[in-house]
Amino acid sequence: MAEISLFKRSIAELIGTYVLVFLGTGSVVTTVLLFQGWTPYPDNNFNVGIDIAAWLTIGMAFAIAIIAMIYAFGHISGTHINPAVSIALWATKRFPASDMVSYIVAQLIGASLASFTIVAILGQRAVGTGLGATAMFSGVNYGQAILCETIATFFLMLTIMGTAVDKRAPAGFAGLAIGLVVAADIIVVGNITGSSLNPARTFGPYLAEFLLGGSNLWWQFPIYIIGPIAGALLAAFLYDYVAQTKQG
Repeated sequence: MAEISLFKRSIAELIGTYVLVFLGTGSVVTTVLLFQGWTPYPDNNFNVGIDIAAWLTIGMAFAIAIIAMIYAFGHISGTHINPAVSIALWATKRFPASDMVSYIVAQLIGASLASFTIVAILGQRAVGTGLGATAMFSGVNYGQAILCETIATFFLMLTIMGTAVDKRAPAGFAGLAIGLVVAADIIVVGNITGSSLNPARTFGPYLAEFLLGGSNLWWQFPIYIIGPIAGALLAAFLYDYVAQTKQG
């Protein structure tokens, strides 16, 4: 069977990331717009007092998007839809460098298009909600935020390694497992860092916010690069060590 071209696989990554960001961050935007009388906490326009029921809803929106895209495009591109995942698979010699670069560019474009689409549908009021951008919440410092994103992404990548990458895993369950661990991450750490786990998921809202007159949060972007990539790398290498069978 002929191999699917890198261009087509990159398109699949663009679409998959678009769906992830549109549905995931769109659920955040909708939550904030529905929240009656919300008042931002001082110095943090993104801490709007979302309660645990809302975080559960947001987590499930992200989970459903991920599950759907894995089953839609997993057999085409692998459905990375996350630069940290692509980098970890490259670092463990499962993915060529040229493919990794193309995937990451596609992921960033897809995430950005999704954020601009949300504004096109809802208008400037969507920018006022923060477009679901991730940020440190009240009382969280830079180091704590990086640690939080590292741990949460570690759980995600460990699940990816065990259910999607390792061919010994039972077939057909990867999408469900990966989606649900993302939902759990969001429920637990959403009110700490926004639970990005994904540099592209943060990049899209940041870019749209910045260009459309919203907040400038680029000073926090290193959190969502360092944390997710570190967590994904740690999980990938640790899984390979734990799962390696004896030779001879």
